[in-house]
Amino acid sequence: MGFDEKKEVGEQSGANNEENESSTICRQMSEASFCTTDHEDDDFEGKLDLGPQYTLKETFEKDKDDESLRKWKEQLLGCVDFNELGESKEPEVKILSLAIVSEDRPDIFLPIPEDGKPNGPWFTLKEGSRYKLRFTFLVNHNIVVGLKYNNTVWKTGMKVDSTKEMLGTFSPQAEPYTHEMPEETTPSGYLARGSYSARTKFLDDDKKCYLEINYKFEIRKDWLAS
Repeated sequence: MGFDEKKEVGEQSGANNEENESSTICRQMSEASFCTTDHEDDDFEGKLDLGPQYTLKETFEKDKDDESLRKWKEQLLGCVDFNELGESKEPEVKILSLAIVSEDRPDIFLPIPEDGKPNGPWFTLKEGSRYKLRFTFLVNHNIVVGLKYNNTVWKTGMKVDSTKEMLGTFSPQAEPYTHEMPEETTPSGYLARGSYSARTKFLDDDKKCYLEINYKFEIRKDWLAS
């Protein structure tokens, strides 16, 4: 949904947790995210060989005699009750909300259609305006590794922007995660105004796509009346 040059951003956060011998681990922070470094491969389209999959409980119990590895898993998993997760090896990510945030106007909340194809222009941006994209999502069943946001924009059939952002690795939890994209500025002028088509994807390192939206939007001289 942006017009800045191609970018890739990794964010990292963690939590320090006390030892717990039960199957529930207490989370002190809501997000565990581990970023890529500058020297790592920046081609998000390339599929990584992540090896065999395990349930979250199996993952936690592997190598439990390794103290440093056990503490790292506690930091990553946070407050997780294994009894509520079941035996699924596949993570599930559900995008709950998408919003355009700008100081110039109230937030624009975007409805997410079930078929991923909004009818007509999905939203309108004011030329030369500064804005951010904010979204919330839930992670269920298992750890999602390398969750990322990809967005490509075309005008009159020509690609004019490509945004790729690494969001991180997230453990399942009852509360949704919230992520805010870096601020961007829409282009301005006669040539910038008009209709655009775009495709947004949320996918992981295993190239599993959790949401794909193909949509159109417009840039105008001013915001639409709210």
